[in-house]
Amino acid sequence: MVGRKIKSKILPQAFFEKPTLEVAEKLLGKFLVRHYRGREQAYMITEVEAYDGFSDKASHAHKGKTVRTEIMFGEAGYWYVYLVYGMHHMLNVVTGKKEYPAAVLIRSVKGVSGPGRLTKELSVGKLLNTRKVSKESGLWIEDRGVKVEKKDIKKTPRIGVSYAGPVWSNKHYRFVLK
Repeated sequence: MVGRKIKSKILPQAFFEKPTLEVAEKLLGKFLVRHYRGREQAYMITEVEAYDGFSDKASHAHKGKTVRTEIMFGEAGYWYVYLVYGMHHMLNVVTGKKEYPAAVLIRSVKGVSGPGRLTKELSVGKLLNTRKVSKESGLWIEDRGVKVEKKDIKKTPRIGVSYAGPVWSNKHYRFVLK
């Protein structure tokens, strides 16, 4: 409807405190919003991957708490940003209970496919690591009323985690909006 104001709600910390696989699935259809250099951009999340706990061999936290992974052991609702291949930042949101290391990688948004392209498009870098998912950090997630049903979600194995072995690399922890 032309002229209709979009009703949106910033996701509260409690949204991220739920089990990781649940949060991952519910992030589909939500909007990643970036305020940077006086400009605001919003993109619907279309693909995510879950990394869930100590036993998940694809998770950075699998080998325990390190300086790099400490954020994953903290409170839910914080950004975990790291660099891969020395060139691409990956954007994750910490989920679940404190001291249980879990996060969801935001892989794609509508119009931008791939986690490296996403962070480049939104000017996301290491400075956002350990910052709260909030307007104050300049990067947050909103519910804008898009309803996603189970039938609209495709579950597949995660991408690029063969190092985790057949059990963990074949888990259907990747969620894609059809």
